[in-house]
Amino acid sequence: MPRKKKKKRSNNIQNLSSSVINILKSDRNRSFNYKQIASKLNLDDPSSRNQIIKTLQRFKEKGDLIEVSRGKFQFNSADVYSTGIIELNRNGGGYVYVEDLQEEVFIASNNLHKSLNGDEVELYIFKRRKRGRLEGEITRIIKRERTEFVGIIHLSKNFAFVVPDSNKMYIDIFVPKNKSKRAEDGDKVIVQIEEWPEKADSPIGKVIEVLGKPGEHDTEIHAILADYGLPYEFPKEVERFADKLDTSIRKEEISKRRDFRKVLTFTIDPKDAKDFDDALSFRILKNGNYEIGIHIADVTHYLQEGTALDDEAFERGTSVYLVDRVVPMLPEVLSNKACSLRPREEKYTFSAVFEMDENAKLKSQWFGRTVIYSDARFAYEEAQEIIETRSSKISKTNSLTGKAYETSKPLAEAILKLDQLAKIMRKKRMQAGAISFDKAEVKFHLDENNDPTGVYFKITSDANHLIEEFMLMANKKVAEFIGKQKSPKTFVYRIHDEPDDEKLANLQSLVAKFGYKVNFQSHQSISTSLNKLLNDVVGKKEQHLVDTLAIRSMSKAEYSVNNIGHYGLAFRYYTHFTSPIRRYPDVMVHRLLQHYLNGGKSAKEEVYEERCNHASKMEYLATKAERDSIKYMQVKFMQDHKDQEFKGVISGVTDWGIYVEIISNGCEGMVRIRDIQDDYYTFDKEHHALIGDRTKNSYQLGEEVIVKVKKADLVQKHLDFHLVGKADDLI
Repeated sequence: MPRKKKKKRSNNIQNLSSSVINILKSDRNRSFNYKQIASKLNLDDPSSRNQIIKTLQRFKEKGDLIEVSRGKFQFNSADVYSTGIIELNRNGGGYVYVEDLQEEVFIASNNLHKSLNGDEVELYIFKRRKRGRLEGEITRIIKRERTEFVGIIHLSKNFAFVVPDSNKMYIDIFVPKNKSKRAEDGDKVIVQIEEWPEKADSPIGKVIEVLGKPGEHDTEIHAILADYGLPYEFPKEVERFADKLDTSIRKEEISKRRDFRKVLTFTIDPKDAKDFDDALSFRILKNGNYEIGIHIADVTHYLQEGTALDDEAFERGTSVYLVDRVVPMLPEVLSNKACSLRPREEKYTFSAVFEMDENAKLKSQWFGRTVIYSDARFAYEEAQEIIETRSSKISKTNSLTGKAYETSKPLAEAILKLDQLAKIMRKKRMQAGAISFDKAEVKFHLDENNDPTGVYFKITSDANHLIEEFMLMANKKVAEFIGKQKSPKTFVYRIHDEPDDEKLANLQSLVAKFGYKVNFQSHQSISTSLNKLLNDVVGKKEQHLVDTLAIRSMSKAEYSVNNIGHYGLAFRYYTHFTSPIRRYPDVMVHRLLQHYLNGGKSAKEEVYEERCNHASKMEYLATKAERDSIKYMQVKFMQDHKDQEFKGVISGVTDWGIYVEIISNGCEGMVRIRDIQDDYYTFDKEHHALIGDRTKNSYQLGEEVIVKVKKADLVQKHLDFHLVGKADDLI
């Protein structure tokens, strides 16, 4: 009699729990039943399926899975997965700020999983804190911040790779030989990532533009723009569209506007300005009050929504002001011609007109489209000479004939009266809690090849303040006009939040090293203390540094439809109305203001908030590019002064060295800790100092030292200094 076959017993499946949970985690938006999971694991016997069913039930009871329908399970991602923007650091790791937690989550380099700086990512947050901080890993890239990078290409026989310039780009980009666009070995290029296969160590890309040889002027300037995704020329179709615009001044259009052509009108701008987007008109009324018009180029008359020109202006968001050039938001036919309020030309404008008394008290206001004729153009220096001498007898040159002439008495009197009113307005603003950031700007004298021949600081004068106060007034009153209406209306505001307490405490600690005392206990004491600090450092060796530290302690101003006021200006309502040639938010403000003047309904809030976010982002990128161009030019200038000793102020102290800012020109470089040979130095974070282990000699924030240039790297825009010694010891 044959024996009965014993039923084969199935052993427990190794790592079944982790295999099941990984299947559901990898596709969290989909639900699975036990048959689908068994199929993915290549299991088809009853015992295995039974183990899978039990595993699913166990995870469901723990809360790791949700049974979305009978027998179908989905991974429960609540509370363990979050989203945010990853910011990488120089050490290879990064942080993601998680809004829901109001906390940063650290991501180690081995948990980046192909995410790049600025990407919108999904992350898994580990349940246990490590070293007191939350840690996590990137699980999905939701949206790439960028796919184009600037770097140096290196060619081999069958392929190439690009080493990105950015110290936040931790990986080289592989380029097939046929996609190198005939770049030569060592060229600076723009490379675009096309794919990053799952098993590939590096992303794969193609060269889309060869910029030139590293260190060459145009190569580095174009690289700065490209690094932030900023264009340096207009598409041909946009140029063609702009060139076809009718920019003539027509009678039928004038008839629709308030006519200011016979009212005394002039501009005050930097002497090298090419576009003049604001003008002032002035006349004395019969009642003895003053009518002051702030006339702004009517860009929206030419820039129509839905056109290629408007789309390009929106994408750019702002003009970019580099050391040697301006990359305009609008083509030259508009920015330098049709919309530029040039002297002795009729122009269409959008105006804010105010009646004020002798004490700068506002009596009435009017907003609307106008036409003007500018009688004169002043440089700030010329207007300042009138203010200081109280005379019209200043030397000016006619831009058309080249002949010298004297300013007319009415023009001089207008400037003097406006200066008087502006000073009253500024005093009131300061008393209300505004903060006076008159930061000295670093400027360069350039030769015909754009090589720097000298460095100087641009100082703010009364003439600058005159223009500033009336522009601020126009911006404020336009914002109030819309913001204070009984029926709420969507509008674009320029907002500035209160400073962060931690940043203020850090500022307090830093300026104490220079001997300054500040009081940040209350809202009023913050602005009072900051103004006193900024006034006290004027003309001192540490002025540029303290100005910079104070600005860094402030929140960043931005655009939004949600008005929270402007802290730095002490305005409850504020917008940007006065520069539509160079800022797209001003274009939006002009359109919305005219729409509401025409009785239009409130615009869609979500549409304008999205546009505001884009404008804020583009402004930030333009500012970064502008700073990089200054750093580049500073390095270029210092290349020719390698044998010269400079007195500087220690502007930063880190565990890898000290930063030194040269007093005479504002150039900043680093003295690396390994290059200070007289002792072994360690970083004392509490006292912002490097301390010698043996000698106890210290190099502290704010201390004066003598340095020489060791290395000037144009490509990295970085200066290395050799430390000669302390200034006091060498006198």
